Amino acid sequence: MENNLLRIGRECIYLVLIISAPPVLAGLAAGLLVGILQAATQIQEQTVTFVPKIIAVFVMLLLCGRWMFSLLLTFTHKLLYNLPNLLSL
Repeated sequence: MENNLLRIGRECIYLVLIISAPPVLAGLAAGLLVGILQAATQIQEQTVTFVPKIIAVFVMLLLCGRWMFSLLLTFTHKLLYNLPNLLSL
């Protein structure tokens, strides 16, 4: 039973990392580009960095949302299908 719980926990952590990677990387790339532009133009306004990051994350969610949802749905189906086996001692 403990092995099953550890396996499920490991799969959950892996799934969270895989699903969160595209938006996080898009926000990172947008922040890096804005930071380079701010350093080049010497505009040090703090609010300028937020809008491109939000737009990049939103676009990435639009592009990868279906794929992310299908991964989550597949994991949930597997978990609910194997629930009786996990609960039996």
